[in-house]
Amino acid sequence: MKEAFLKRMQEYLGEEYPAYLESLKQPRFRGLRVNETRCSTDRFLSIAPWECRPSAICPQSFYIHEEHLGNHPYHLSGVFYLQEPSASSAVEVLDVQRGDWVLDLCAAPGGKSTQIAAKLAHTGFLLSNEIEPKRARVLLSNMERLGFSEYAITNERPQRIADTLKGCFDKVLVDAPCSGEGMFKKHEQAMEDWSEENVRRCALRQQEILRSAYETLRPGGILVYSTCTYAKEENEETVAAFLATYSDMELLDCGVSFGRSGFEQPGIDAAKVRRIFPMDGGEGHFIARMRKKGDAPRIRMRTLPSMKADAYAQAFLKDQLQEPDAYLYTQGTQVYARTQPFVLLEPLKVVRQGILCGESVKKRFEPHQHFYMASVHQSHLLYVHDMDQRECEQFLKGHPIASSQRGFLCMRYQGFPLGFGKGDGTWVKNRYPKGMRIGEQVRLC
Repeated sequence: MKEAFLKRMQEYLGEEYPAYLESLKQPRFRGLRVNETRCSTDRFLSIAPWECRPSAICPQSFYIHEEHLGNHPYHLSGVFYLQEPSASSAVEVLDVQRGDWVLDLCAAPGGKSTQIAAKLAHTGFLLSNEIEPKRARVLLSNMERLGFSEYAITNERPQRIADTLKGCFDKVLVDAPCSGEGMFKKHEQAMEDWSEENVRRCALRQQEILRSAYETLRPGGILVYSTCTYAKEENEETVAAFLATYSDMELLDCGVSFGRSGFEQPGIDAAKVRRIFPMDGGEGHFIARMRKKGDAPRIRMRTLPSMKADAYAQAFLKDQLQEPDAYLYTQGTQVYARTQPFVLLEPLKVVRQGILCGESVKKRFEPHQHFYMASVHQSHLLYVHDMDQRECEQFLKGHPIASSQRGFLCMRYQGFPLGFGKGDGTWVKNRYPKGMRIGEQVRLC
């Protein structure tokens, strides 16, 4: 179906079509986004060992040429997230402010959720939902690695979220599942598999998701809809149909200078939406910003009082932190922490809320990786081991590290946390998760 897809693109782009064809022959854009809850952008640029070319889309996003940065300590410590710059566009349009309560309704693998959480900077609340269980675990892994705490991840159908949390959010992002036409350079077979039937099927699903998003948004709240596809059916037509269904929703200008206006479509002002093509410096994105008319505070979710952890957990937290976490939640033997009260999310299926500190096992407390990766803990941790480059490489491969320190230690590289170990006065026994360890042949720095 490659020919049918390209014919549509020729109709869309007209005289720009040759430039689009040429873009398909070029390497895809690569990029990263700095996590400013872990490291300032200025500091990152001073220590990054590769060229970072600024993006006009997001101040924290940069174009890079290097590949295979997933094993670099800065990535493993959550200093940056690998993300092509145009993928950061939707959250820039969402304009998240500290203290907002935000819903990311289709959140995996986590690029946009981690961007939202960084903008919230440990304030407000982020609910990141993913319908596919395996993808929800990937989302959790990324939120852990980047060190966030004021969030919850749910594994639900969008309508279940809407039924439970009507009017609870100031901002809602729908980065909708789509036909992915902007990703064809990344997934070459996808162009061969493309079909108009799949485009129409995606458009119907997108309408269903937007209906759920509408219900969760408070009057006066902002809804941003985005895709990584070019199809009008999934973009301008979907937005026009949504606005026709909900008369209290209005289309706003995206308020950004990057990209270009959308395609003409009855029912919307095409100049208010944004499209990004490869000719604009991205692999392909569509963004629309809408507001629910009126003005009313969000409906407040019920919160839970801080629970008292068992003696083993209490002793651990008191030993490890100068200022133990303000709010705790216990589930069985596991202990979770947040700087703000926990939110009652029943009956939703919650994958994680807050920081998983660890669990009590056989009259002792076993900490979890998330406890030592959490950004809010870094200035309060009492015991750390700052590794040099050789030690860092050995730690990430699962080897013990020589040290005279005893007890649990946060293992850091250049001040950035990578995990933890337990010292016996001679060696630090490695507690870096086995599934995350790198191969013996890998060189990091």
